[in-house]
Amino acid sequence: MSLDAALRLTEMLCGCALIQQSLEHLARPAPARALYGLRLVLALALLAGFQTTLASWGLLGIGVRLLRRFDGPYNGGSDRLGLLILLSLALCHVAPTPHWQEMALGYLGVQLLLSYAMAGWVKAVNRDWWNGRALADVFSLSIYPQSEALRALAARPALMTGAGRAVVLFELAFPLGLLSARLLAVMLALAAAFHLANALLFGLNRFLWTWLSAFPALWWLQGRLFGG
Repeated sequence: MSLDAALRLTEMLCGCALIQQSLEHLARPAPARALYGLRLVLALALLAGFQTTLASWGLLGIGVRLLRRFDGPYNGGSDRLGLLILLSLALCHVAPTPHWQEMALGYLGVQLLLSYAMAGWVKAVNRDWWNGRALADVFSLSIYPQSEALRALAARPALMTGAGRAVVLFELAFPLGLLSARLLAVMLALAAAFHLANALLFGLNRFLWTWLSAFPALWWLQGRLFGG
C-alpha cells in the first residue's frame, strides 16, 4: 500500500468513526450541539476527501476542546487514539516533504502496535487474566453487557479462563505481525473480530471504528519497513 493510499483510507475510516460519534450526540438533547454539528460537517468532508487539511485540523481542535469540556477523554481509550489519528493526519497534510509524512503516519502505526502489546503486558502480569477471574468480573460486575443473559457466562470458569488467556496471548503476539504482510493480515483480522465482539457483547462500538481507522497506517508501515 502506498503512502497516499494509506493516508486516504485512514481519512475515510476516521471520518466514518467521527460521523457515528457526532450522530450519537446529535440524536439526543445535549449541550454543545453546535460543536457536534460542526464536527459532523468536518467528518463528512474528511470522508469525502474535501479540504482534508482544514478538516483534519478542525477535527483535532474540536477534539481538544471536548477534552476540556469533559475534563478528559469522553470515551477513554477510543478518544485518545482518535486524537492521535487526527494529529497524525493533520501533520501529514502540513509536512514539508514525503519523509515527514512517513514519520507522522509511521508514528501512528507504531502507536497502534504498542496499544496491543502494552494492553497484553498489563494483563499478562495480572494472574486474574490467566485464571479467568478478570474476564468473569467483566461479565458479572460491569455495566457493559448488552443483555442480562450474558452475565451467566461468568459462571463458566473454563470458558472465562480460555477466553482470558486467548486475549492475553493475542495482544502479546500482535507485534509479530510486523514481520510479514501475511501474518499482519491475520493479526488485523483477529483484532477486528476482537473489537467486533466487544462491540456486540459490551456495546464498545467506538473502539471498533476508531481502531479500524488506524489499521491502514500499520499495514503501510509493515510494507515500508519489510517490503511485505
